[in-house]
Amino acid sequence: MPDDSPPVDVQVDTCRRGAAQTRVTRMSTGSHGGRSFVLIAGIGVAATYFEFLAPLLAEHGEVYALDLPGFGGVPASGEQPTPAFFADQVEAVLDHYGLVDPVLVGHSMGTQVVTEVLARRPALSHAVLVSPVVDEGEADALTQAVRFAQSTARESLHVALTAFSAYLLCGVLYFLEALPYMLRYRISDRIGLGRARLLLIRGEFDRPSPRRLHSRLVTRAHEARRWEILGGAHCVVNSHAVGVARLILRHLDDELPPKGRMPAAEAAVPPARHADARMVLSAMASRVAEWFSAARKDENGVERAKARHARLLWDAYSPGS
Repeated sequence: MPDDSPPVDVQVDTCRRGAAQTRVTRMSTGSHGGRSFVLIAGIGVAATYFEFLAPLLAEHGEVYALDLPGFGGVPASGEQPTPAFFADQVEAVLDHYGLVDPVLVGHSMGTQVVTEVLARRPALSHAVLVSPVVDEGEADALTQAVRFAQSTARESLHVALTAFSAYLLCGVLYFLEALPYMLRYRISDRIGLGRARLLLIRGEFDRPSPRRLHSRLVTRAHEARRWEILGGAHCVVNSHAVGVARLILRHLDDELPPKGRMPAAEAAVPPARHADARMVLSAMASRVAEWFSAARKDENGVERAKARHARLLWDAYSPGS
């Protein structure tokens, strides 16, 4: 990663639709004219999952990472937390910022939300589904809990802590309220309603998003590629963000074969090139500050912490390679 990367601009806004609100973290270098990227995380988690992916994409287009209602400390709206409801919020973001043809990137349950948006907006040309769920043959809470446990055993401590803090902010009650809707959603039946070119990505050890589901989705989609990242698990969007970013950019350039596997060494997030103990402690402090601010419903504190954390990671990794 070159040292002459442009400075990153980070802004945190709130987009409202009726009683619902979505927190939007925007990241841009201001030196590009490419496509915009809209990042949607899975059940219980939020934009923190994209802490490494967002800077990598920001060099090529403005990034909008979303904290949907009820997640990441954003208040729940009182409406049923269905994929269709969350798709309403994504559409509100697209309209609010005037995004005409952004690249939608969903992870886990976020792929259900993206699928719903694509069904409504056939003009959208590209989208990425990372670790789509749920396999219809295993759409019950107990089986999914086992599959997530199997995948979690392959995740790093960093990913586990990121997920744990997000689940605390979401709360058990809201998580359990949203879970049945995620389990009932039939992504295989809905994926063919959109017209976008799709890229499906999974980690080698991603038990909640098995290969058979990806095969089914590719068959039923209008147009789709499928790729696997070796060594990755369900949270490949974080732990192997370099590979996910490379696949996304090659997908947009139409340079990817229909099917393939990426070695873990090419995909994993490398050690920071510009980091010392002070930087690591500062990054940890900004993440803790974000968590406590969200728990206190202090949106100004969340905005400051998110912006500080994003800039620290940008400086440490100097995206641009």
